[in-house]
Amino acid sequence: MKAVAIKRYLPIDNPESLLDVELPRPTPQGRDLLVAVKAIAVNPVDTKVRAPKDKVEDTPRVLGWDAAGIVEAVGSEVAGFKVGDKVFYAGDITRPGSNSEFQLIDERIVGHAPASLAMEEAAALPLTAITAWEALFERLRVPRKAAAGKASSILIIGGAGGVGSIAIQLAAKVVGLNVIATASRPESEKWVRELGAQQVINHFGDMSAQLKALGIENVEHVLILNDTDKHFPAAAQIVAPQGTIATIVENSGPLDVSLLKAKSAGFVWEFMFTRSMFQTPDMAEQGKLLDEIAHLIDQGVIKTTVSKVLSPINAANLRQAHADLEGGRVIGKIVLKDF
Repeated sequence: MKAVAIKRYLPIDNPESLLDVELPRPTPQGRDLLVAVKAIAVNPVDTKVRAPKDKVEDTPRVLGWDAAGIVEAVGSEVAGFKVGDKVFYAGDITRPGSNSEFQLIDERIVGHAPASLAMEEAAALPLTAITAWEALFERLRVPRKAAAGKASSILIIGGAGGVGSIAIQLAAKVVGLNVIATASRPESEKWVRELGAQQVINHFGDMSAQLKALGIENVEHVLILNDTDKHFPAAAQIVAPQGTIATIVENSGPLDVSLLKAKSAGFVWEFMFTRSMFQTPDMAEQGKLLDEIAHLIDQGVIKTTVSKVLSPINAANLRQAHADLEGGRVIGKIVLKDF
C-alpha cells in the first residue's frame, strides 16, 4: 500500500523529511477495523513528532492522527462497525498513523462519519473535536447545559487554530457560554467571530487589561491552546476564584501554580491520546463523543473547519502542510485527500 513516512527526523525543507513509501497492507485482529483512508488532516502534533532529532527509524514510521475513510475489514471482536461504514477518527499515537492507504484502528476510538460531509470535510474534525470536547466537558467540567440566566464565561487563547475553532463552537452554540477568543490578525478575528466568539482580544497584548476594557474582570474557564509558558501567568490573573485553567500545550519550563492558591483555582491538562495510550476503561467514550459531534454537524449546530485542501496524499503535499503549520499562521485545518 502507498504511505508517507519518515526514516530520519529532519527539517521540513529537506526533501527527505517525509517520503513516499510502499508498505505491507495490515490485517485486522480483535477489535481493530481496517480502514481504507480517503482523507487526512494535519495537526501540530504531526510537526512536533517529526521535528529534527538525533534518531533514525529501522523501518519507515507513518505519522498522521486525523482521518476519514471506509471500513474495509473488521477483526473478530468488532461489534459496532461493518464493512462499508464511513468512519472518522484521530487514532492512537502509539500505533502507525493515518498517512497510508490502509490503517488499523481500535473501534472504540472511531466514530461514524457525519452523513452530510465529504470525506475531506470529515477528516478535519476528529483530533480537534475530541480535544475540544474533553477540554471543555471533562477537564474544565463545563456543564453541558448552562443554568438559566447564569451563563459563565470562557477565554480561549488561540481561538483561530484547529482546536480553538471547534471549542468556540461547542462553548457558544452547544453550551451557551460567553466566549472570549484571542486572535492577532483581522482574518483570524473575523474567523473566530463567525464561529461564535462574542468578544475578541489579542494574545500578544495585555489580555487582563483588554478584558477589563470590555468590562470583564475574571472568567470562570480559561483554555490555553497557544504557548502555555507565556500565557499561564496572565491566565492565573484572569481566572475567577474557584475557576479552572486547562491547557493542551506542553510547557518548556516550570509553571508557578502557587499563583492559583489564593483563588482556590484549578489547573489541568488535556491530551487526547491519554485514553488510547493507557487503554483506560472509558476508552470507548471517544467513539461516543465522535458520534455526538457527527450528530451536531448533521443537525447544523456546528460546522467543519477546513481552510485548505491539497490533493493527492503524498510526501510533497504533506511537506507543504507541515511547513504551513510550522509557519504559525494557519486558520482552521489543512486537509489532504485521495492517494
